[in-house]
Amino acid sequence: MTSAVSTATQPGRPATSEMVRRLPEYLTIWLPLLVSAAHLVSFSLWTIWISFTPSTLVPVSGWVGLRNYTAVLASRNWQIAFDNLLLFGSAFVLLSLVTGLMLAILLDQRIRGENVLRTIFLYPLAVSFVVTGTVWSWLLNPGIGIQKLVHDLGWTSFRFDWLVDRDMAIWTIVIAAVWQSSGFAMALFLAGLRSVDADIIKAAQIDGAGPIRIYRRVILPTLWPITITVVVVQLQFAISAFDLVRALTNGGPGIATQLPALVVYDLMFQRGQLGRGAAAAVLMLLILLAVLLPYAAWRYVQRRRSNHA
Repeated sequence: MTSAVSTATQPGRPATSEMVRRLPEYLTIWLPLLVSAAHLVSFSLWTIWISFTPSTLVPVSGWVGLRNYTAVLASRNWQIAFDNLLLFGSAFVLLSLVTGLMLAILLDQRIRGENVLRTIFLYPLAVSFVVTGTVWSWLLNPGIGIQKLVHDLGWTSFRFDWLVDRDMAIWTIVIAAVWQSSGFAMALFLAGLRSVDADIIKAAQIDGAGPIRIYRRVILPTLWPITITVVVVQLQFAISAFDLVRALTNGGPGIATQLPALVVYDLMFQRGQLGRGAAAAVLMLLILLAVLLPYAAWRYVQRRRSNHA
């Protein structure tokens, strides 16, 4: 009798009937997660193994050590792709942060038509990267896009041919990516702005601080955790960007806008060098881990501090 009562009153220990009742919920949530995790881990391990083999069109057994990695790192395609990644990643993250923050500050003024503007700014998130790349390739094409429109209006000396300029083509990807992703940064920043304690803002106003100083000294410093989150998410996109670049420039002109994901695709599916393509994919994974692991460590430290506070 005592045992039954103590079992029933123990917190956090659901009865068997409750577990049976919630079994469909557990299966709905955990089964897809476990399948996805198994898929991710198994194919990652398979790719790592392939990267150490002399595989070409089909996987083969064997061991070539780091030969595929040294070949990829020494190739001109990878060097250009890595340089482009540094330029594209830094410019894209910075511009999307600034644009998203400015849009969030604009909407935070509770202007008329805020809901309509918010929908417009968030709309690009609903568009696939392939559609974005295709549309921007039309707009930036000097023969049918903005340049031709301006020429037809009479300004024949106007030039906007970045899409076919080897030095400027990478910036067309930055423009399209910022247009696509700024709404995401705006949504997070707007949520952060709306969560700032109104009493703190009123106290700053009483002390004579103007709007600019309030944002610079009071509001913006509270947004740094959101800023870090946005940077990490945007860096993940920049590192793994493929479909946007494929649809917009296809890595051209020539290989001027190659990114690591396009190098992996080229090696695996166009040149039939499966081992080298797997090595390039593993290098991409290492770049991603270089972003995600520090972020995970930072989140862990923040959680420990909040628990001890």
